[in-house]
Amino acid sequence: MAVGDGPLAVGVDMTAAVARTVERGEEFSFTFDLGDDWTHRCVVGEQLIDPVEVLGIRPSSPLPYWGWGSIPDQYGRRWAEDDGEGPVPPRPAAPHPMLLHAWPGQGQRRALDLVALRRATVTGDPDAVLEAITGVEIDEVLQQVGAAVGSVLAQHPERVEPVLVSIHHRLTMRGGTGDRELAEDLLALLRGDTLAGRVVPVDLDAVIDLLDADPMMTAGGFLDLVTGETIPGELTDPAEVGEEYAVDVDAEPDRWLWIEPGDSRDGWQDMAAFADLQRDAGLSERLQRAHDGKGAFRRFRDTVEDEGLSDRWQNFSTDRRWGRARELLAAEGIRVDGGWTRGEPTKPVP
Repeated sequence: MAVGDGPLAVGVDMTAAVARTVERGEEFSFTFDLGDDWTHRCVVGEQLIDPVEVLGIRPSSPLPYWGWGSIPDQYGRRWAEDDGEGPVPPRPAAPHPMLLHAWPGQGQRRALDLVALRRATVTGDPDAVLEAITGVEIDEVLQQVGAAVGSVLAQHPERVEPVLVSIHHRLTMRGGTGDRELAEDLLALLRGDTLAGRVVPVDLDAVIDLLDADPMMTAGGFLDLVTGETIPGELTDPAEVGEEYAVDVDAEPDRWLWIEPGDSRDGWQDMAAFADLQRDAGLSERLQRAHDGKGAFRRFRDTVEDEGLSDRWQNFSTDRRWGRARELLAAEGIRVDGGWTRGEPTKPVP
């Protein structure tokens, strides 16, 4: 079973994890079938009940005991107050926010601590990786979360596999730059297939450094398709660093991939997307005003800081850059080896 869209974006053991993850009165969405996308809005009861008195049984695991709709209501009710006789209420003016991936409300969402996630990934600790992503908002950082979770699949497949299924589903639904490529890689990983391309141990942050470079300062750099390391283009020019120290990329042309700085409009589009993502209409409008006109980058950064969104913006923009880097590499027939393809667990760092 896997929890659907929203902060509870991990596969869970329904016999135990629900009680550990949500408290009385809290809400979460539950997707019964990722193919048919049967999505349920679930609310944990505010008051404790005697299950024997109310239900006639003593369940051994969390149990939905009241609801409406064809699933799970056995009486065929179509809405909460459906008595079988009254008129059908008018159709809502807009879908429930849950179906728009805009639910629970902003106040209910806890941001992901990417520092903790990366630390857990480096140590190769699947428990720490899953703990870092449980009960937090991950939809804005799926590139980073997907790579992290994929790296610990071999160590604890029973626990990690449902999480990867959920992330694959989310990437497919989000459909951002690089999401299709990562979703394909995760699916291959789940199936035990090889990745579709030349697999290179790429550090995406290093590729991002080349893409984010100022084109007035550098023409670009090279990615070593053997080691996954990057070097600035200047290191290949004997006139810049001397004949003795220059890297001879012409000696092995198939080993090197040239990467130029990206389009500055990408950063502007990231700001626009982040503004559109906000559920608070006033906040969204303030961010939209901030990224319009001359000096947009500085003004937007200041506004984000004033609104207390610096960490969330950093996580969001990094994820977008990871996606662009992944898509660029895939277009060259390169897939990122996140430590998945070696067929053995990553050894924890002492």
